[in-house]
Amino acid sequence: MRVVTAPPSFELRNVFAGPVDNPILRDISVDIPCEGITALAGPSGSGKSTLLRLLNRLDDPTAGTISLDGRPLSSWEPSDLRRHVGMVFQRPPVFDGDVLDNLRVAEPNVTPEAARLVLEHVGLSPDLLSRKASDLSGGEAQRMCVARALLTKPTVLLADEPTAALDDVARHTIEDLGLAVAADGVPIVWVTHDTEQLRRMADHAMVLIAGQVAAFGHVDQLSEHEDPAIRKLVGAV
Repeated sequence: MRVVTAPPSFELRNVFAGPVDNPILRDISVDIPCEGITALAGPSGSGKSTLLRLLNRLDDPTAGTISLDGRPLSSWEPSDLRRHVGMVFQRPPVFDGDVLDNLRVAEPNVTPEAARLVLEHVGLSPDLLSRKASDLSGGEAQRMCVARALLTKPTVLLADEPTAALDDVARHTIEDLGLAVAADGVPIVWVTHDTEQLRRMADHAMVLIAGQVAAFGHVDQLSEHEDPAIRKLVGAV
């Protein structure tokens, strides 16, 4: 796993995204530090998932520029970028075959020994390597997908509400895994609607409202924000 000693940052400048006549994101200019865990918070439809998808070129902005550590994302081949900027989705994509086959989607040359180690790293039994991936529970499948993302040794990991479809036990397991991954030096940008989760996990938070950045800063700072709507969205009571 790559340890980042000088965290890179995403730099967004005058970014618009979505339909030209009704953008989802509107004129966003912000730097997202790639260290620890940064939560993207805000009401449904505010553009959180859209912004996340821009960060590894699942979508491209209709205007403006996005860079990672000073390099424009538009200069990367998307497949190369996604090895540096991994992503975990709300519903884990599970492919045909066993768990090893699924891990090899990210790293075709991974050996069974290396695959067992990465399973252990995300809290899964190495014995699952030969299990049919479609037979995994929701929590197991999500951890497998984190393992798959980590195999490419990403610079940063994106997580789009990765616990939304899980029960309480699995949700806390994935939260603990996210904290451990960040502590190991792989920063995470994490979309969440769950303010309790945000307060348990996040170092920084960006609050999006109506496609614009309404606030950004350390969670403790935003908890004292003058706007009660901001305080509510970061779970301050």
